[in-house]
Amino acid sequence: MIHVYMSFRNDQKVIELPKGLRTVIRRCVAATLKETGYDGDWDVSVTLVDNEQIKKLNKQFRGKNKVTDVISFPMGAYDYYDINPENGAKMLGDILISLEKAHAQAIEYGHSIFREVAFLATHSTLHLLGYVHENEPQGEIIMNDLQERILNKLNIKRPEIDGK
Repeated sequence: MIHVYMSFRNDQKVIELPKGLRTVIRRCVAATLKETGYDGDWDVSVTLVDNEQIKKLNKQFRGKNKVTDVISFPMGAYDYYDINPENGAKMLGDILISLEKAHAQAIEYGHSIFREVAFLATHSTLHLLGYVHENEPQGEIIMNDLQERILNKLNIKRPEIDGK
């Protein structure tokens, strides 16, 4: 059984926070852990930021002076995780999502902000677990397959295009 303790902060004021978004994020983190074979209690921090904040963090930590949609800060390595003394859960790491960028991408891709944030939470959780896709074509294939499988199981699907 998986239990996710999630600390959540909304540090942005650009996009009104949709009701139920925290629940969607928590469900995606838990489903990603389950799909990848992890069990037990997990602690994850999720912070919603704006484009200006994520651009600064992207430059500071990744050396990329541009806006991105999500950044992950894993706290474990080689299946070793610190334990949160408050709840006994393994500390998975931090997820920062630009809600402003997610909103723009949702419009661009023709789906809801919930679908976009669900994708980003799932994608970022995979990164917290050690999955990589940059400069690794096989890793990208694996991550894409996992993301779609997880979101489909949660019934968070892309809208059909042209009735297909």
